[in-house]
Amino acid sequence: MTDTTATPGVTAVPHPGGSERVQGSLLAPVTPEYGGRSLADVLPSALAVLGVPGGTDLLGLADELAGVRRVAVLLVDGLGWHQLPIAAPYAPTLAGLTATTGRPLTCGFPSTTPTSLVTLGTGTASGAHGVLGFTLRVPGTDRVLNHIEWTDDPPPMRWQPVTTALERARAAGVAVTVVSRPEFGGSGLTVAANRGGDYRGAAGVDALAATMLAALAAGTGPTLVSGYHPDVDRHGHLSGVDSVPWRTAVTDLDALLARLVDGLPSDAALLVTADHGQLNVPAEHRFDLDTDPRLTAGLQVVAGEPRVRYLHVVPGATEDVRAAWSQVLGPAARVLTRDEAVATGWFGPVPEEHLRRIGDIVVVCNDTYAVLASRSESPMLSRLVGFHGADTAAEMTIPLLVVRG
Repeated sequence: MTDTTATPGVTAVPHPGGSERVQGSLLAPVTPEYGGRSLADVLPSALAVLGVPGGTDLLGLADELAGVRRVAVLLVDGLGWHQLPIAAPYAPTLAGLTATTGRPLTCGFPSTTPTSLVTLGTGTASGAHGVLGFTLRVPGTDRVLNHIEWTDDPPPMRWQPVTTALERARAAGVAVTVVSRPEFGGSGLTVAANRGGDYRGAAGVDALAATMLAALAAGTGPTLVSGYHPDVDRHGHLSGVDSVPWRTAVTDLDALLARLVDGLPSDAALLVTADHGQLNVPAEHRFDLDTDPRLTAGLQVVAGEPRVRYLHVVPGATEDVRAAWSQVLGPAARVLTRDEAVATGWFGPVPEEHLRRIGDIVVVCNDTYAVLASRSESPMLSRLVGFHGADTAAEMTIPLLVVRG
């Protein structure tokens, strides 16, 4: 295992208990820890380090990053805290950073990419920003919005009204750059999460590293660079966590991290985090709502994703639908009303204008179960191996790694 503290010019910032594992079962439920130990707290803390007025150092980074004037934040899609030990044999730089600087955070709920990207970008819980799932029903219609395929309808600034951390940083005079895949530039999700930054497209780990480092070094004053790397999540979905393609993706990620760490300017820091973890769902743990009439009865629109379903029901059918889903799924899921789901605190406070984006019934899968929709959703979903979205520790717990030049 590579110890990055031995790299000339680079200091790995230690944190008490950084190498300890989160206690409890990986399948135990976890509630988001908004306000001090969550993904929503990363950029507000980075802004505080950079001296942006109103930035709140909820993660306690100011002392360990004293003197830092440039901050790069890298979000690695799908790299949960509990996947780090699995990745360690194939990623020595990542393993070294985890052992010396790693601390666990929680993502928001649901533990899914669109929700988490906007949670990171705005520094708020999902209830506030309104991107409350992978897919959501557009209130007043039967349309289901897929946030990954979203362009400009509904308008991103209306659908997601919260000012982003990047906008706040830019208004304070910080040079702000977003680095991600070229095809994501200008998408509805990018505008919702990252408006306020200059967008730079970078395809592959070499381009991502080079573009992030160039943006980090370009400015003469306070600088913030936000980067995104999707490949670990992609191969976890397609082939499963700890599959050969997943291991290859982790090895490529390690090369990215090594380049970023080696190239950090002396007055810079790198924060590495993730949007969620991931787990494999076996064939015997899959329900298909499209082939079971007990699960389709009373439904008007189904949204969410396989680990968290939002059920919008015909008027008067809420209790019947809840009873049917509870009977069919049994211990495989919790079946809650909208009010019960909001009361758990999963979403943080939810303003009235965002409530109807959540289903009348919310179905959250336990253990390694999932509810597919083989006919009404993309057939690709039924072929996936890895999933996320629910509230298990394996999905909700994410890392924060802190390195300074």
